[in-house]
Amino acid sequence: MVKETAFYDELGVNPSATPAELKKAYRKMALKYHPDKNPEDPEKFKKISLAYEVLADEKKRQIYDEGGEQAIKEGPGGGGGGFHSPMDIFDMFFGGGGGRGHQRRSNRSKDVVHQMKVSLEDLYNGSTRKLALQKNVICSKCEGRGGKKGAVERCHTCKGSGMQVRIQQIGPGMVQQIQSVCSECQGQGERINPKDRCKGCQGHKTVRERKILEVHIDKGMKDGQQIKFTGEGDQEPGMEPGDIVIVLDEKEHAVFQRHGHDLAMKMELELVEALCGMHRPITTLDKRSLIINTIPGEVLKHGAVKNILGEGMPMHRNPFEKGRLIINFSVKFPDTIPPEAVPALEKVLPPRVDPMIPDDAEECNLEEYDPHSNYNHHGGHAYDSDDEEAGGQRVQCASH
Repeated sequence: MVKETAFYDELGVNPSATPAELKKAYRKMALKYHPDKNPEDPEKFKKISLAYEVLADEKKRQIYDEGGEQAIKEGPGGGGGGFHSPMDIFDMFFGGGGGRGHQRRSNRSKDVVHQMKVSLEDLYNGSTRKLALQKNVICSKCEGRGGKKGAVERCHTCKGSGMQVRIQQIGPGMVQQIQSVCSECQGQGERINPKDRCKGCQGHKTVRERKILEVHIDKGMKDGQQIKFTGEGDQEPGMEPGDIVIVLDEKEHAVFQRHGHDLAMKMELELVEALCGMHRPITTLDKRSLIINTIPGEVLKHGAVKNILGEGMPMHRNPFEKGRLIINFSVKFPDTIPPEAVPALEKVLPPRVDPMIPDDAEECNLEEYDPHSNYNHHGGHAYDSDDEEAGGQRVQCASH
């Protein structure tokens, strides 16, 4: 049992979630609520990042499960000092080069991350998908200046820093320094006279352009794998463009579940198939038909697990090697058997064991179990003496 579930709720998972389930949940939520796509609610992205950082760490998760968020804050490195920036977590997770600070130092614009839903068939057979997206490119009319030559000047309000700092008194002898983006230049550190601005980009230096990418999904790729288009990210003047990163998101399949290089499926058998032999077709992900057989006399037990070698997922970059197809069998038992057929069944089935029955034993009839019912239908005691008056139907027992 966990003390509280707020972090699990942020990621939309159960407290029993595995590390792989946490990773998949964070990927979906982080892409959905990234500030670039959800600028009106940046706090949501921070909460998701904090939740993942805590739950992805085995020790922090144990502390959280036992004591909740307060225990995390009070623990070693708590109080906010021991946690990464949400953007650093995102960049480390998606391979963005170690955070925005690193990108700024390398004079490189940030990567653009897109999630692409793919079917298990796509990952098995390989596929080519086209992705249309919008990206910033340097304006060709002004060559990225934003206006006429010499029209760009340093912002007088922020002195070219892009930030404004103001002092606010919060009490006697106490002041607070507040830093915000310069409203005059929108954080650019420079301004252009409106009449000198480029008509193509309206002074923004870049324009939006539609780009179509061909995404090649190789056989054997897996959920969460990244496909990078180097240098295809947003362009900014004086900066090297970042990458476009495509993150594969595997859709749930109706028949097969993937486990690494293996595929697993469930198959329900009739009792006659389990006892007398079965002959069933399986349609693979590449539309081939496999026939699986058991010979008469071979018994398949309920819960039996069998596998077929070489019919699982192809291995990435070695598609001629495949994992296993694992089949989990369940046996469907009939509700009733004709009484006249029982003697014939007894002749072919293993003999029943005759138990020793005491002389004073009582014989009882079995009824269907209902976990939501009480001991009897009317909520009375199980040992009420007057059954007729209570109106409840008791289990009937007869003495030998």
